[in-house]
Amino acid sequence: MTSMLQFRDARVADIPAIVGLVTRAYRGEASRAGWTTEADLLEGQRIDPEVLRHDIQRPRSRVLLAERDGALVACAHLAVEDGGREGAGYFGMFAVEPGLQGGGTGRAVLAEAERIMREEFGMARLQMTVIAQRTELIDWYGRRGYRRTGATKPFPYGDERFGVPLRDDLRFEVLEKELEPR
Repeated sequence: MTSMLQFRDARVADIPAIVGLVTRAYRGEASRAGWTTEADLLEGQRIDPEVLRHDIQRPRSRVLLAERDGALVACAHLAVEDGGREGAGYFGMFAVEPGLQGGGTGRAVLAEAERIMREEFGMARLQMTVIAQRTELIDWYGRRGYRRTGATKPFPYGDERFGVPLRDDLRFEVLEKELEPR
């Protein structure tokens, strides 16, 4: 039941819990309980604690937490990069507790992220990058109004802060959605 979600901004003290959630959602055997696993593509860490600290503390950046009954169940990173020159905000580090995936929590967090980006950051569009090989995830975003832009970005091979690739053809695809005014 998503109506019981409470949203708040992350604090530095939340970093260990966020790293744990993101790791469970994407890496190792625990991630296989959900459908967002990247365990066949990457191993190692998914988010570096120092990168996360920077994201929490920098201007025009928020790490959104979703809690249910006081327990962290989902998170996402929102930011306005390059001064928002292109009118687009960034959405990333989206993670839902594996056992709760498929139950509406992700849709609720994404909707709140879009609201924040539109109403609080004043952005007309939201962009994200998704590993191109994650077609089921790209399809999920497509059902929520995100479109493929045709742009790609290289995977940061050699930077273990973002994981250890298990294949040599990884790249990111850029998705985008126009945020409707409310």
